[in-house]
Amino acid sequence: MTYAVFVDGQEGTTGLRIHEYLAARSDIEVLRIDADKRKDAAERARLLNAADVAFLCLPDAASREAAAMITNPNTCLIDASTAHRTVAGWAFGLPELAADQRAKIRASKRIANPGCHASAFILALRPLVDAGLVDAEALVTATSITGYSGGGKSMIADYEAGGQAKLASPRPYGLGLAHKHLPEMMSHTGLRVAPVFMPIVGPFYKGLTVSVPLHLSQLRAGARAEDVQQALAAHYEGERFIRVMPLRDAATLNDGFFDVQACNDSNRVDLFVFATEGQQQQTGQVMLMARLDNLGKGASGAAVQSMNVHLGLDEGLGL
Repeated sequence: MTYAVFVDGQEGTTGLRIHEYLAARSDIEVLRIDADKRKDAAERARLLNAADVAFLCLPDAASREAAAMITNPNTCLIDASTAHRTVAGWAFGLPELAADQRAKIRASKRIANPGCHASAFILALRPLVDAGLVDAEALVTATSITGYSGGGKSMIADYEAGGQAKLASPRPYGLGLAHKHLPEMMSHTGLRVAPVFMPIVGPFYKGLTVSVPLHLSQLRAGARAEDVQQALAAHYEGERFIRVMPLRDAATLNDGFFDVQACNDSNRVDLFVFATEGQQQQTGQVMLMARLDNLGKGASGAAVQSMNVHLGLDEGLGL
């Protein structure tokens, strides 16, 4: 069977990458809009309603407008913007989130693609909240370092043009402590208190790692680092795109540095638990880390994965 797919916002970073994923697939007919009609509402509405699956790779307000154009009840929308990630009636496009998440994605015609930072944070924290290791009221902090491609075409152009000394070093941002991914980071982990979140853009194209430091005293009484790693391993057992690494991953420790870009060009997420030795409840510390390609599992790859799940296809098709 062939499925008709339209990407609204096909010229953006996420849209272009989705087209790359779909280009080699014989089961997909890509519907394209003429360059001179990209802002023609009537033509966009026609293509949106002609599609079996439509990806929205647009700013939030434009995504809401596009969603309102749909009159065909059979069109499945997968929105890559922030607009619908915590909206009732929209399935969250993270199949590995929970045991029933694939069923929700399969049944829904409205799927909200997760944010890149949020995907890594949620995949790291949700199993710990579900297992009762981290309380929903816990005060959590997180740092994310990501490649500059996450900033879209304008930021990519700035970095690739060169000539600005400030771009040669990591740049923390989101200093108002109100990053747009925070609502989904809370909603889909079960945390009831917003984490203190510091994103950092680095002078490399793509790759992302979220780090969450925890004191053992913040965890369930008596919990050890082994319990954290085992909770992750149990939650993601059998997941093809999630790799839970051994506690205190020897290869990483031997190298001495963490490779933020090691999941690039894949739809994989690597999860790590590093910890102090001794593991005294009052002094022990854990560093939880999640790594992914911010353009892959952090954006376009995740969107295609959700499309595959929704259509009942092999989940890894084209990925």
